[in-house]
Amino acid sequence: MTKTAKLSLNDQNIDLPVIVGSEGEVGIDISKLRGQTGAITLDPSFANSGACESAITYINGEKGILRYRGYDIADLAEHASFPEVCHLLIYGRLPTRPEREDFRGRLTRHSLVHEDMKKFFEGFPPTTHPMVVLSSMIASLSAFYPGDDTAEEIDLNIIRLLSKAKTLASYSYKKSIGQPFMYPQNDRTYLENFLMMMFGVPAEKYEVNQVVRHALNKLLILHADHEQNCSTTAVRVVGSGGANLFASISAGVSALWGPLHGGANQAVIEMLEMIQADGANYQKYVDLTKSKDSDFKLMGFGHRVYKNFDPRARILKEASDNVLASLGVDDPLLEIAQRLEEVALADSYFVERKLYPNIDFYSGIIYRAMGIPTDMFTVMFALGRLPGWIAHWLEQRNAPGTRINRPRQIYTGETARPWVKLDNR
Repeated sequence: MTKTAKLSLNDQNIDLPVIVGSEGEVGIDISKLRGQTGAITLDPSFANSGACESAITYINGEKGILRYRGYDIADLAEHASFPEVCHLLIYGRLPTRPEREDFRGRLTRHSLVHEDMKKFFEGFPPTTHPMVVLSSMIASLSAFYPGDDTAEEIDLNIIRLLSKAKTLASYSYKKSIGQPFMYPQNDRTYLENFLMMMFGVPAEKYEVNQVVRHALNKLLILHADHEQNCSTTAVRVVGSGGANLFASISAGVSALWGPLHGGANQAVIEMLEMIQADGANYQKYVDLTKSKDSDFKLMGFGHRVYKNFDPRARILKEASDNVLASLGVDDPLLEIAQRLEEVALADSYFVERKLYPNIDFYSGIIYRAMGIPTDMFTVMFALGRLPGWIAHWLEQRNAPGTRINRPRQIYTGETARPWVKLDNR
């Protein structure tokens, strides 16, 4: 029997269908509410609204669960490669061995960007934030690869985007420091190519630190998708209007840039720099966080979705320890971070409020230890989130009955009033 919810409004009673997901999530279908009653729902920030049905990612914030296509995030981070997770999210299943080799080969072959695109980089000032460059360059791919009318064209553009995004990201970094671009090499893996293009220099063989590579693999997997967040919603909204893959993903990059979203790991490092400049007195800022008279908040602690420990943070804590030990980094900011971590895991104020270190806290530490500059942190987030955005764009495009997204509003402005001639004003 189909479940329904009953709504009473102005002496009118209506039945609304109840949708139950595969994990027991319950949603009330209000798609016909306005047509039946003339009323709409009001839900600022859409915190209680489901925008779609999706088979990509499942999150249970109360229990600290995150799964991609049914696979637990801890298993994927431990056993999978990032390209395998890309295949899983986009195509709905893990690749077979032949599929994995073919997929990796295609990602390698399409890593080069058109030489004309290098001219675009010349137009950006050296001080340009890398997220500006990445968003612009991804959008410009539409000019070089305009076809997306068939399933084959879309699939090829997906491969192009996954392959070229890391090249564009590394070029934006090289541009910012005035170094020549490094071309991808066909004998390197996806992650090895990215690290080489970021940190290699011409005429010198670049050796990849395997601890760093493994940590980067985990970081990208852990960032690969996170359900209907701000940037994913942006991709879906733009895509719902029929925008192509590149334009839609460019919108996602721009949405990710905000400090409340993808820029949070950058904000963590900026906070640590502020504490260091104040004599490294981390306890002062812990006390400010606990004070009712202060609005200071420790960045990188707690999470809007997870009411328990962020499952991704558990994984990154171990990776962070391994990277710091392997590289032997001597960085006062990282020492402050470790002291803050100890406080958050032991202080009753933080424990009772479940203000545990989250993924942004640990990812910022790892990226800094790797030598990745702070303004590239959000770019790294974007590279990881790319397969999730693509999967959601594709899922929406292929869903039956997809319509352009068009939220309503409750108007609170002036009511009708007459025009006043200029002489009377």
